[in-house]
Amino acid sequence: MNLVTTKPDLLSEAFERIQDEVDSAFDAFLPVPQDSRARLVEAMRYAAIGGGKRVRPLLVVATAELFGVNHNAAVNAGCAVEAIHAYSLIHDDLPCMDDDDLRHGKPTVHMAFDEATAVLAGDSLHALAFDILTQPDTSTDPFVRAELVATLARASGHDGMAGGQMMDMMSEEQDYDLRQVTRLQQLKTGALLAASVEMGAVLGRIPPEGRAHLRAYARDIGLAFQIADDLLDVEGDQDKAGKALRKDEGQGKRTFVTLMGVEQARAQAEMLVEQAGSHLASHGEDARLLVELARFIVKRDH
Repeated sequence: MNLVTTKPDLLSEAFERIQDEVDSAFDAFLPVPQDSRARLVEAMRYAAIGGGKRVRPLLVVATAELFGVNHNAAVNAGCAVEAIHAYSLIHDDLPCMDDDDLRHGKPTVHMAFDEATAVLAGDSLHALAFDILTQPDTSTDPFVRAELVATLARASGHDGMAGGQMMDMMSEEQDYDLRQVTRLQQLKTGALLAASVEMGAVLGRIPPEGRAHLRAYARDIGLAFQIADDLLDVEGDQDKAGKALRKDEGQGKRTFVTLMGVEQARAQAEMLVEQAGSHLASHGEDARLLVELARFIVKRDH
């Protein structure tokens, strides 16, 4: 398939818009109370506002646009996914997990505040995600709201992101092969990306049997995303990344790069992106943003 060629600024404009919309939404969701909870909410705002590329919310919105979904409703659902992502980063950075001091070019939440506040901020962002999904502004259809909650819950827990994180922790003690690393990353990284695409279709009231091509697209970009991350850990610029790099090698973890080599890993990521675009062929020009987003995933430098 020849991937659709789009104007060069399409993706940058989309990122700029979604970043502004997500920040504005979190600002509204998280007013600072005038009592002793203020420090907690300030920590939540620190983690959720003004950081990250917002790939997941953009996936929700771009998918929802295929089906004529109200834009503000899609942004709300994207914020729910981003709240889960933000909570996971807070907890991943804690000393008991990855013990990182830097995230998005600034001190991690437990460094900027304290460990206990960081734990509570993560817990509260987790809860906020599902609060957002149950609001009528996200959908007036209770069945849609319930399916959104179920989709994000499955992607977040032991059968999704958290399960993948546990596999990642255990990988330091076990020699994972390529199949096991692929499964780990399908859960740790891919599950939330897949949920973002799925939730866009849920908002569009597309039945499960009509989402197979979107699931295939999401599966491919999820693996491509992690391969790109592994390549960045080896070749990336730490200043651009805004976080510590070269950690996987130091910890002796098996990754796509250690198992496949740099060139084969890069070729695999590019193949997955090409394949991801082919799954959207039936949508034609309407899918151009999703196609460009897939390309960005492997071309990004941070």
